[in-house]
Amino acid sequence: MSVTIYSTPTCPFCKQTKAYLKEHNMEFTDIDVMSNQEKASEMIHKSGQMGVPVIDIDGEIVVGFDQKKLAELLKIQ
Repeated sequence: MSVTIYSTPTCPFCKQTKAYLKEHNMEFTDIDVMSNQEKASEMIHKSGQMGVPVIDIDGEIVVGFDQKKLAELLKIQ
């Protein structure tokens, strides 16, 4: 399963999302869209959103820290 988080260093919801994934031993790629404009554009193209976090789980896009949706997509009990 491929998990990518588009985030910024100062975003509290990004930190919550990453902590949640780490708590459940989920590997993920963290992309700082504040320092990478190309990836920021990619995030906007994928999600239609400029806000973070945007989480891409095997092509399924989750905007914001939606614990219920993350648990469902990642099959976390």
